[in-house]
Amino acid sequence: MTKYCLTVTCPTRRGIVAAISGYLAEKGCNITDSSQFDDTATGRFFMRVSFASEEGLGIAELEGDFAATAKDLNMEAKFHDEASKMKVIIMVSRFGHCLNDLLYRWRIGALPIDIVAVISNHMDYQKVVVNHDIPYYCIRVTKENKPQAEAEQMRIVHETGAELIVLARYMQVLSDEMCREMSGRIINIHHSFLPSFKGANPYRQAYERGVKLIGATSHYVTTDLDEGPIIEQDTIRVTHAQSADDYVSLGRDVESQVLARAIHAHIHRRSFLNGNKTVVFPASPGSYASERMG
Repeated sequence: MTKYCLTVTCPTRRGIVAAISGYLAEKGCNITDSSQFDDTATGRFFMRVSFASEEGLGIAELEGDFAATAKDLNMEAKFHDEASKMKVIIMVSRFGHCLNDLLYRWRIGALPIDIVAVISNHMDYQKVVVNHDIPYYCIRVTKENKPQAEAEQMRIVHETGAELIVLARYMQVLSDEMCREMSGRIINIHHSFLPSFKGANPYRQAYERGVKLIGATSHYVTTDLDEGPIIEQDTIRVTHAQSADDYVSLGRDVESQVLARAIHAHIHRRSFLNGNKTVVFPASPGSYASERMG
């Protein structure tokens, strides 16, 4: 049986769930997992439904017949084939912990994505990426060539058909134009010390202030730099016994885990933009399972 998921956002009103479940039942589909959220503050409704087509219907037929229902309820609705892997570009600079973590998860199938390219402004990780049979592009970025560099990056995005850009500690500020063009399709990771500890060496600043919690935040990139809608966050406790270097190492572990979880939510269509916030539904059963070990 072909497995799909349906994602829906629309103004809240009575009968939405009944309309969706009724339609799927009518089409011979069996719902295997469902999450919904009615935001009373914004009047918006969000829903994600996983289902199996017991009659082997394709997406085109499901979408075509659902169009009238979607129009009647003013829905933004999309059917997705759960077997289809999202095309992803990873961008990285000189800190490789997130990149290496993502490559491992990708290799064992824990992150079912299609990494179509890695883009960097340095050559540090060219060998490790090419050894994974993934194209590697080194695009140097300076104040003088930034528009040309971004144009080259976007050329790669368009040519590969990339649906998501992951900033795995890419230490360059993206232009407003690139953020707008890829709105909702760029995910970033950084420490969670902002706004307390800005600038260079935030972990050392936190150490010198005796911080007891180290955290990381992953969010969608907007023109507001590090203030985009948050997808995932986590923390780890530290004590007076840890050194500044310990803070850095522990922080990198948290960053890697948080970024991977944010990507997992996005590629499984669990994350919805809701103004300046997100709605992130729980993972469906089995979605964290790896295809192979090691």
